[in-house]
Amino acid sequence: MPNKILTMNSVELFTGAGGLAIGISNAGFHHQAAIERDKNACFTIRSNQQRGIQAVTDWPIFQANVTKFDFTTVQVEGGIDLLAGGLPCQPFSQGGKHQGWDDSRDMFPQFFRAVRELKPKAILVENVKGLLRSAFSQYFEYIILQLTYPEILQKPGEDWVEHLSRLEQHHTVSHNNGLSYRVVFRNLNAADYGIPQKRNRVFIVGFRSDLSIEWSFPAPTHSQEAMLWEQWVTGDYWERHQVPLSQRPEVPRKQCDRVYHLQSNLFPPLTKPWRTVRDAIGDLPVPDGEENNSLVLNHVLIPGARKYPGHTGSPLDEPAKTLKAGVHGVPGGENMLAFPTGEVRYFTVREAARLQTFPDEYFFPHCWTQTMRQLGNAVPVVFAEVLASSIRRHLLKVKAV
Repeated sequence: MPNKILTMNSVELFTGAGGLAIGISNAGFHHQAAIERDKNACFTIRSNQQRGIQAVTDWPIFQANVTKFDFTTVQVEGGIDLLAGGLPCQPFSQGGKHQGWDDSRDMFPQFFRAVRELKPKAILVENVKGLLRSAFSQYFEYIILQLTYPEILQKPGEDWVEHLSRLEQHHTVSHNNGLSYRVVFRNLNAADYGIPQKRNRVFIVGFRSDLSIEWSFPAPTHSQEAMLWEQWVTGDYWERHQVPLSQRPEVPRKQCDRVYHLQSNLFPPLTKPWRTVRDAIGDLPVPDGEENNSLVLNHVLIPGARKYPGHTGSPLDEPAKTLKAGVHGVPGGENMLAFPTGEVRYFTVREAARLQTFPDEYFFPHCWTQTMRQLGNAVPVVFAEVLASSIRRHLLKVKAV
């Protein structure tokens, strides 16, 4: 009986290279299905299964188009506790065509269908912060209400705006007898949770209404103020990294006022400091151009990096800029490391994987271009674990009753 109480079953859609799924697995969930259409991403996960990487060893991988997947085939005693997915971001990304609901890659309707068919106890969705833009505000309301009342189906010939009107009408009724969820959302910065990367993403979390679970997003554990305190008030950051006084940079001009204010405080911030690029990769050897020369997986120098206006790379002593799923132009310009000397180079695959908090033993079998696409699309592993652990703790309280 204790094992049944502790067992938490999950299903993940749009698994990609596995960032969100590994974090959920590390939090104590057991994946009953991991569904991903892209053959290269599936190959990455299967390569690590063959290598015996514990986090992914027993995942049932389905290389399939979600639109054709029958979720009723996922049968497990006790049902599915968590349905999760990092849905394709292109319809809502600031770097995309902004077609939203008119984009064939909008997979929210498929996630709604999965909720209806699996009836999970909890749901977790990740997407880009562009989803919260005013241009998509009405559609975002539709997403929230359809997740709240997944069994109120869109009628034949009815567009989503008309469907939204019916959902609003239902929402204002004082009672609901069908399947429903209590849904909340928040725009979170991964850096505030110990990820060495400034990465703002929208997370939507819901719990089935019949469980009467009270939940809120975990409080941030890290802050920029604490990082500035360590760097410019105590100097502990530079001491930890053994940076001599002669090589320490000046206080960044844009941070002078904040540092001055911190220096006048008697007590340090209560949070931990933001983790920087140096924190994440400082112990790695200097990469060269040959894989066989490195004792570290995927740690190979990629030539050709250059900076140009608006694309200057990530400073060494701050959290990285958001890793993006591309290699040239806007994305490629931000997948670079910027040294205090002014020099830049591309992040190696291993360095990028560390910025996304993948374990060092996790192997990426593809070329740099394909791998950076997978990494840029991933949810940081540790970030996923933080959210999934909080969800699991609250589900356990219900199971224990």
